[in-house]
Amino acid sequence: MKTLYFDCFSGISGDMVIGALIDAGANPDHLVEELKKMKMEDEYELKWKKVIKNGITGTKFDVLLLHSHHEHHHHDEHSHHHHEHEHHHHDEHSHHHHEHHHHDEQVHHHHHRSYKDIVRLIESAGFSEEVKETALKIFKKIGEAEGHIHGIPLENVHFHEVGAVDSIIDIVGAAILIHQLEVTTVKASPIPVGTGKIHIDHGIYPVPAPATLEILKGIPIEQSDIRAELTTPTGAAIIAVLAEEFCTVPSMKVNFVGYGAGTKTFKDRPNMLRVMIGE
Repeated sequence: MKTLYFDCFSGISGDMVIGALIDAGANPDHLVEELKKMKMEDEYELKWKKVIKNGITGTKFDVLLLHSHHEHHHHDEHSHHHHEHEHHHHDEHSHHHHEHHHHDEQVHHHHHRSYKDIVRLIESAGFSEEVKETALKIFKKIGEAEGHIHGIPLENVHFHEVGAVDSIIDIVGAAILIHQLEVTTVKASPIPVGTGKIHIDHGIYPVPAPATLEILKGIPIEQSDIRAELTTPTGAAIIAVLAEEFCTVPSMKVNFVGYGAGTKTFKDRPNMLRVMIGE
């Protein structure tokens, strides 16, 4: 019996999950190799390094996007919920008759991936059955939430290009590492979501973002006075699928502890996700 407990004292995002798992001893080289099965390496580069936040050392995991001539950098890990949809269909078609001035036509097609594209990508990668199932469940969670918010069926949900690459890596990566660690039970603390407002592509939204809140239905969320988005849709979906119970730290013998650093830094508290692994 191997139990993993996510202590989300500062919320949870996809990159924090991967950082925390690597910090707790999961193998990042295994992650890199497994992710190559999706044949997307020309789109991203992975980096992880030890960082100190408010006096605590943890691992910061980053997905750097290559092809960055459409300057959508990922300094904010919350580019996840700007999943554009309908209006992209039109502009995609209107590009076809003047392909010749589009030297970046190739890139244009990467601009957004539909939910179906992502499912195909994961299904055809040749992952182990468990990794595949876990990753698909997490993606479905996000897809359904987005579809519900935008009022469109799951198969019409599109993920904005940056959000898509990040989310694919974070979600599939979390599935790869959780199974590599041979964890049998996952539990988590209640989830603080933060407060205030955030700017996303569609305008100014309340925190938690609508998709995050939708994903966290049925899960205990916790009040927090931090004026920031502490939990992203990707983080919420990973925890919603993996954790079978939300509780305080369970009685267990802790063997490994990991800290995954978030992008933001807060004045009076470490923005980290803590993970404990034991039995």
